[in-house]
Amino acid sequence: MADDLHAVARFLFEAGALKQNRRTGWWMAGVRDPESVAEHSWRTSLIASVIAQLEGADPARAALMAVWHDSQETRTGDMNHLGKKYAPGPDPQAVTADQTADMPEVLASAVRAWVGEYEAKESPEAVCARDADKLECLLQGLEYLSQGYENAQRWVDNSRGRLVTESGRRLADELLSQGSLDWLRVALGEKS
Repeated sequence: MADDLHAVARFLFEAGALKQNRRTGWWMAGVRDPESVAEHSWRTSLIASVIAQLEGADPARAALMAVWHDSQETRTGDMNHLGKKYAPGPDPQAVTADQTADMPEVLASAVRAWVGEYEAKESPEAVCARDADKLECLLQGLEYLSQGYENAQRWVDNSRGRLVTESGRRLADELLSQGSLDWLRVALGEKS
């Protein structure tokens, strides 16, 4: 069993690269130090569990898919939408297959299934996870807007328009109606 975990340990180091990999689309909006892929994936997972619970889907399964949805970017980097116009993005399932090739089959097949389900866009959990990806982008855009990055509005608008679940759209409307620090004022007992 110890030999079988050699590839798993390597992958855990590899996954750490996502803490350094920046989400490149934000550079076009003028953001100097955009969020990392890992930061994006963490909040996407949280949002996926929320949307799935509200939609009557399995929140743990949706969050799990969201955790893995950008794990391939350790090898491909974050390719933004403009880049995809000139070079089609790599197949996430093929990258995942390479990443998991030497792992114990019980783990490798599970990871490939999670990524495959997310990419298929068919299960309620995958739909919730995909909406979470869009909603996290919208939320990050609102935070960048509050920091003075006016060009982030494009990401907010595009993300809102791509949401498909009722809960995702309603959450987007709530986010759009609040300030990024309203939560703090409420937590401190201040009137908003």
